[in-house]
Amino acid sequence: MARRNVHVILHISAAEYLEYYSGAARHVAATASNGLSVKFPANILRPFITHDGIHGEFVIEFDHNNKFVAIKKV
Repeated sequence: MARRNVHVILHISAAEYLEYYSGAARHVAATASNGLSVKFPANILRPFITHDGIHGEFVIEFDHNNKFVAIKKV
């Protein structure tokens, strides 16, 4: 089965990410570059957090069951 990639641009402040980190919010909702609404686990963003939050373009890979596989910053 084919895997699916989605491209998203994220701008999440450090204060906003604290909500995810503390468990108050478990998922991030975003709009992909193709207009598709996507929802993914907030914890996959941990490697990309800085003092300013999370900012940049990311490619998220999902399997055929829409389960997270990998994320990379582009």
